[in-house]
Amino acid sequence: MAEQAFDVVVIGAGPGGYTAAIRAAQLGFTVACIEKDPGLGGTCTNVGCIPSKALLHSSELYHEATHGFAQHGIKVGKIEIDLPAMLAQKQSVVTSSNKGIEFLFKKNKITRFLGEGSLLGGGKVQVGADTLSAKHIILAPGSEVTPLPGIDIDEEKVVSSTGALKLAAVPKTMVVIGGGVIGLELGSVWSRLGAEVTVVEFLDRILPTNDGEVSKQMQRVLTKQGLKFKLGTKVTSAKASKKGVTLSVAPAAGGDAEELTADVVLVSIGRRPYTKGLGLGKAGVELDERGRIKVDDHFATTAPGVYAIGDCIRGAMLAHKAEEEGVVLAEMLAGQKPHINYDAIPGVVYTWPEVASVGKTEEELKAAGVQYKTGKFPFTANARARAMTMTDGFVKILEDAATQKIVGCHIIGADAGHIIQEVVQAIEFGASAEDVFRTVHAHPALTEAVKEAALAVEGRPINI
Repeated sequence: MAEQAFDVVVIGAGPGGYTAAIRAAQLGFTVACIEKDPGLGGTCTNVGCIPSKALLHSSELYHEATHGFAQHGIKVGKIEIDLPAMLAQKQSVVTSSNKGIEFLFKKNKITRFLGEGSLLGGGKVQVGADTLSAKHIILAPGSEVTPLPGIDIDEEKVVSSTGALKLAAVPKTMVVIGGGVIGLELGSVWSRLGAEVTVVEFLDRILPTNDGEVSKQMQRVLTKQGLKFKLGTKVTSAKASKKGVTLSVAPAAGGDAEELTADVVLVSIGRRPYTKGLGLGKAGVELDERGRIKVDDHFATTAPGVYAIGDCIRGAMLAHKAEEEGVVLAEMLAGQKPHINYDAIPGVVYTWPEVASVGKTEEELKAAGVQYKTGKFPFTANARARAMTMTDGFVKILEDAATQKIVGCHIIGADAGHIIQEVVQAIEFGASAEDVFRTVHAHPALTEAVKEAALAVEGRPINI
């Protein structure tokens, strides 16, 4: 076929890629987007953020019906799990999201190519039998599951997050390798549905990148919910059979090995940039020491006219971070001067209670030698949380003592993922704790805990 020319060609239709494509089209560019999977939306929509949140919500409803309704005076009969129906509901959410992105592509006149895009150099991209040329090429290939040496993932007995989203039955026992976000979310799903879940973590605490106090509290809460933890432990091998999986584990610091058995093992030790088959070497695109695509502050790679965003470059592997980078890059290509404040990007763990954070942790501030003030308020002292019988957790706000600007916030509690947004905006605007507590908050509301934590920064909380 004849070569087709576009202003912008995007490789990858995950959150970063499809958002970049849409924003570029809105700005008047002719845009093509290449995606190897039939369903648009990337890992996030198909086997990540969206389906996992659907299962988290369904499992939360089941757990509340079986463990929480009675406290509210609601009597129910026998509660049963219809797993096929639950998985069908999850898939309907995915399909709806796929169709939504397809509609947006049509609305914005984006040409979609199904296949794997590979750089040819000189502003050209190969996809199947088609050759595309573009003034600007955006790489948004996303990431893939990080494998664990010595462990073969078959997506049946030994599963990644992908397989954990479609188990045919609720396992009696499950071992989760990795105490990070993905492991805790999916471990929580199957624990609520009846599995006995053990989390094995190499480091000495779960959620190792979160605020230390939050990590400790979260482990206590999840232990109350029935999850078990083996911290400071490494997995050295896994042998699958028809009966299940036998793991060999040992202390991370050295010591005698022991065996763990489980019906299903979930490997969730993180993700790594997906850069296979992109033709990076041919185009002169360099990687850094961690296998990420090198970019400058304007997302430009080492190849002229080629840019990269999202999970394949430095920074947190978060869908919303990729989306913002997609928007900002498109606007830069149009001659605008947008920005991203990487200190104001929230992170959320969608367990129940949720964990949400933005900015610096206490550990980071101490390591940097920054003098700071802390304000903390527990949900046990929040009227709305008591009314909801969801009093686990707290809000912690960190303020730079010199500048009086909020530099971090860490929340564990009901709806933490929503509550954190107030502080994200406060950080973006350079607000102080006083700016937050001088703002009127509705009563009774969970967000009052943010106001009280801000008051606590100045040593003057009202309700504790």
